[in-house]
Amino acid sequence: MGREAAEGRARASETDAEDSVDRHIARWTGKVPFDVPTEAVITRIQLLAKHVSHGKERALAETGLQAFEFETMHRLASRGAPWRAPSAELAAELLLSPAGMTGRLDTLEKSGLVRRLRAAADRRRVDVELTEEGHRRWTEAMRWRGIAEAEMIEPLDDADRAALAALLKRMLLAVETR
Repeated sequence: MGREAAEGRARASETDAEDSVDRHIARWTGKVPFDVPTEAVITRIQLLAKHVSHGKERALAETGLQAFEFETMHRLASRGAPWRAPSAELAAELLLSPAGMTGRLDTLEKSGLVRRLRAAADRRRVDVELTEEGHRRWTEAMRWRGIAEAEMIEPLDDADRAALAALLKRMLLAVETR
């Protein structure tokens, strides 16, 4: 019971502490009409999204990858070993033109992160495959991203995480199904 009481007191002091959104709301109250709870939720989501973005940027910096390199490698890695996909399929997923995909693959191939292979069944088709070095660098970037994400949710216990995930899912489903 002592541990639970201490955790409850810690949680109460966290909710009493002022954050940047509290200051934002105080600054704008009475100057423009807005719903305070809505403003608090949306602004915190926006700020947390920025922190997630910064965490991803730090992960890329730690591994020396650019965002476009990571995104392409991420699409390949999602397929499982041998981490391969048709070039045209990758281009469609990444919303790239064939010329844009070619330029991207040229850069990745020169860096030794991917290789292009002619498809055995159809020699007109080019498959793209992560190299061992590409997979290693992608894995390292994912490790750094995981560290940044774990730091963000560290203040929440398992029950808090589950509750927050359920609430955010409910919000997202409402937006996605409109």
